[in-house]
This record gives sequence, structure tokens and C-alpha cells, in this order.
Amino acid sequence: MKEIKVELADRSYPVLVGSGCLGRIEKYFPESARRVAIVTQEQIGIEIPFSKDFKVFEIGKGETAKSIETVIKLCREWVDWGLTRSDIVIGLGGGMVTDVAAFAASIYHRGLNVINVPTTLLGMVDAAIGGKTGVNLPEGKNLIGTFWQPKAVICDIDTLRTLPEREWKCGYGEVAKYHFLGADDMRESGLIDTVVECIKVKTSIVAEDERETGNRAILNYGHTLAHALELENKFTLAHGEAVAVGIRYAAQVAFYLGRIGEDRVAYHEEILNHYGLQMKLGKRVDIDRIISLFSKDKKSMDGITFVLDGDLGVEPVLVQDVNILMKAMEVVQ
Repeated sequence: MKEIKVELADRSYPVLVGSGCLGRIEKYFPESARRVAIVTQEQIGIEIPFSKDFKVFEIGKGETAKSIETVIKLCREWVDWGLTRSDIVIGLGGGMVTDVAAFAASIYHRGLNVINVPTTLLGMVDAAIGGKTGVNLPEGKNLIGTFWQPKAVICDIDTLRTLPEREWKCGYGEVAKYHFLGADDMRESGLIDTVVECIKVKTSIVAEDERETGNRAILNYGHTLAHALELENKFTLAHGEAVAVGIRYAAQVAFYLGRIGEDRVAYHEEILNHYGLQMKLGKRVDIDRIISLFSKDKKSMDGITFVLDGDLGVEPVLVQDVNILMKAMEVVQ
């Protein structure tokens, strides 16, 4: 087992990675906790061993269940059960579950402790760490949310044993992203070391910019197009799949802007190919509609903002030439 600490002063917390980590979860409970609310989904089917009084609260599947209505339902059920501010919530599942559980915890009684237990690779390397919570609106992804740091994050790789192949690919879409954010080359690393390396990069970025007012935006590499594609396809395209296409697209935009050369574009393709990720959509999309969705991305302030590669590394860039964005789409269709 390996433990990485997210350094955030009085909001610092550990991220535990390894086999059998779930058996240690109770050591991270606050002494005041009498009850534990476990937020999960029916198909996950993972039990957590501890001695506290607990109740399981199941939420729906898919991005459509990642909504404010789901959060309200959870909070009302917690009231009925008698959950108090001194108790604790556990988000047990993929990134959608931990996002919803932590958001509900952050607003219930103005905030109570939450522990994230990601059961997908995507959740372990990205979604469950960093304190960003949120739900979707029909107009965009994660447009309602809070910053609420967990008490701990438990990444037990044993929970990945039954993960479908598509979910592995989703996780590797996020892993690929870290190759461009300063991570060591992970192509020859084992699973635990890969997860740990991604977490180290993410926690260092979060420690510098907890509330995404600056450099933390680079964690959205590949996500501007990804979020638009997810909305346009009504979430039939999985997040990690969309991110892989988004990374290739971002490389092409950077190339057309003169920020990177052909060799760097080829490196993007090499990394995506290594993880078996599809870089093309395989069908035409409404480019005008996609570009209109770019402006609704939560990074956008004064126009369409992309996270792009360049000589100084990955950074947010205001892109004013829409023709470049349209031209780059041809590469991933």
C-alpha cells in the first residue's frame, strides 16, 4: 500500500492506494460519526467492512442521473434517516457517484465529512481526488458544484477486478492525459505505480491551485471537446473515450496555432495508441453545434478557452480563430 498526501493546510487528507485498502477505511472516520451513509449504485456490489451503523443509498446509472434532482433526493433520504452533521458520507463507485455523493455532502447541513472510494480506474486517477464536486445541467456538464475536499480517498485496486473493458479504456483516457502534464512515462509501469504517478501529479497541481483559479485548469486537457461530445451524443460516448478524442483534437489545434510541431502531434498519437484508445469519432458531428458548446465550458470566461500543449507545456489558451477549431475537427471525424 502507498499513501499520498494532498497538502491543503487544514484540509489536507490522505489518498491510499493498494490491495485490501478498504479494510482500513474506519481509521479515517471522525470520532463523532455514529452513522455512515453509503452512496453507491446497484451494479457495483462492493461491501465495506466497518462497525458503525450504516445505510446504503443507491442512485441511478449514467450521466442523466448526475443531476440536482438526484442530490435533492439523497438529502431528503438522509433527513428521514436522521443523518447529522457529525456523521459521514461514503461515495462508493465511479466518478459520477463520488461527484454526486460529495456534492450532496458539501451542502447537507452546510457540509459534512465524505470519504471517496473510487471503484473505477478513472475515479482513482482523477475524479475522486481534488475536491471538485458537481452535477450536470441540460446546458452543460458539471455546471452546478462546489469545492469540498474529502476526509480521505481509498483506492483499493481489488475493486477493479470486475471492471468491464470499456471502463478500463475510460480510465486510460485520463491516464494518457497525465503524460502531457508532467508525469513520468508510465507505459512500462504496473497498475499501482500508474495510479500513484497520476495521483502525485494531480495532488501537486491541486495543492498549488485548489479552486481552479489558475494552473489547475490544465487538468482539463482534452476535456473541452470531450464535454461537448458527451452532450451532443447524449452521453452515449463514455467520458474517457471522449477525452481521448479531445486530447488528439487539442494537439491538432495546438499544431494549427503553431504551438507544437508534427513530432509532438505524433507523440500524442503514440501515447493514445499505447493505451488502445480511439482517436476518431467514426462519424460526422454538427461542427457548429460543437463549437457553440465550447463557449459553455466552465473554463470559458472571455471566449473559447482551450487547454493546449506548447513550448512551456500545457496551459489555458484563448482561441479566437474559429476556423482553426473547425479545421481541426476534420482530423478526429
